[in-house]
Amino acid sequence: MNETMMSNIDTVPVNLPDRAYNIRLGPGLLSTAGAEIAPFLRRPKTWIVTDQTVANLHLDTLQKGLDNAGISSASLALPPGESTKYWPEFTRTVEWLLEQKVERNDVIIAFGGGVIGDLAGFAAAVLRRGVNFIQIPTSLLAQVDSSVGGKTGINAPQGKNLIGAFHQPKLVLADSDVLNTLPKRDFLAGYGEVVKYGLLGDAKFFDWLEQNGADVASGDLAARLHTVRRSVEMKAEIVLRDETEQGDRALLNLGHTFCHALENVTGYSERLLHGEGVAIGCALAFQLSQKLGLCSQEDPSRVRAHLKAMGMKTDLADIPGDLPDAETLLAIMGQDKKVVDGQLRFILAKGIGQAFVASDVPSEAVLSVLQEALAAR
Repeated sequence: MNETMMSNIDTVPVNLPDRAYNIRLGPGLLSTAGAEIAPFLRRPKTWIVTDQTVANLHLDTLQKGLDNAGISSASLALPPGESTKYWPEFTRTVEWLLEQKVERNDVIIAFGGGVIGDLAGFAAAVLRRGVNFIQIPTSLLAQVDSSVGGKTGINAPQGKNLIGAFHQPKLVLADSDVLNTLPKRDFLAGYGEVVKYGLLGDAKFFDWLEQNGADVASGDLAARLHTVRRSVEMKAEIVLRDETEQGDRALLNLGHTFCHALENVTGYSERLLHGEGVAIGCALAFQLSQKLGLCSQEDPSRVRAHLKAMGMKTDLADIPGDLPDAETLLAIMGQDKKVVDGQLRFILAKGIGQAFVASDVPSEAVLSVLQEALAAR
């Protein structure tokens, strides 16, 4: 790696007591992955769980980076897509790791987007009651959100991420170069999680995104590095305050209650990517907040305007195919992990950058927002 590239490598610490780790950000990190990972290995060998799309694009680069540090590696490439995040591929992964004789002091590498990070992280959490793992996220969504904070898991027929564990990685390597190979739709889906951070707790960051979002989308390195850094800084701060989501960490679920229901009814398919659901969910959360008199009418309009300016999905009308009625969507929300004592928690907002957790939201108001959104289709 040349000096110019080295100067673009940044570090964001996640200073959890006894489980602190660094998020390393910048270009060329796959090529130097061996040097980054070697300090965590007891023996010079590692196991990579990835998907077929990422493997075709980037696995050679990662394995050469490991080879350069004298680290051998074996890999398992799973099918791409959210449908992988269920028991069959999870079982396949755990059994492969056992066949490979992975030991408790070894390190597994989760090399892919959010699906692979969640699944491989959960495999690491339960294998031999806990094996170390490292996140190498390859999508914008994974780099800014799912690779940080130790949430791992798989989906169930009853809902998303209902089976899992908290298991912190030893290191996160977010190589900005891999973002250049993302299809535009996948990149913009990840941008849905970026916007979420501005909306939940940093109005100035949302202002910056309104001014610089086009540069982020077009591939400007400085803009992308700032986007990823600010997002992971915010997530790290929240995780430090509330690692296992007893309070503040729930703020990271802004838009997700709507999103998870929409993903469920679209079959976790290409009809709706997770980040697209988050973007639509954030717009609906602000609409609900405005209906409850919590924020001004301008705020939900501003959220939608920025999402539309970025070419993103913003409304239920943007989801292809049929959707069930509002009552069915509301019933599916009742299966969400954020249900507490039978009450559905929503993340609402008093304004942009002013989100809070609400557990007393009238179901009639949620139903009304859904009915209005469906009527606009």
